[in-house]
Amino acid sequence: MMGPGEVFVALIVVGLPIMFLMLLGHRFFKYREKQLDVEARLAAEKAAQYASRSMELEQRVRVLEQIVTDTGAQTAGQIEALRDFQRLPDGEKTK
Repeated sequence: MMGPGEVFVALIVVGLPIMFLMLLGHRFFKYREKQLDVEARLAAEKAAQYASRSMELEQRVRVLEQIVTDTGAQTAGQIEALRDFQRLPDGEKTK
C-alpha cells in the first residue's frame, strides 16, 4: 500500500506532464483554428474575384453575341452615326 507522500509524488510525476501536454494541445488547436480561418478567408476572397471576373467575361460575351447576331444594316447604321458624330464641330455635338 502506498502512503500519502508516494501518492503525492505519483500525482506530480504523472499529473504535471499530462497537464503540460493538455496545455500544448490546446494551444496547437487554437493556432490551427486561426490558420484555417485565414485560409478560409483567402479562399472566399479568391472566389469573389473569380466570380467578378466571370461576370465581366459573361458581359463581354453578350456584347459579342449581340454584334454577331445583329443585322449588317443596323451595325452599318451605328458605325455611320458614330462617324457623323465625330465629323461635327465641338459646339454641335448633340449626343
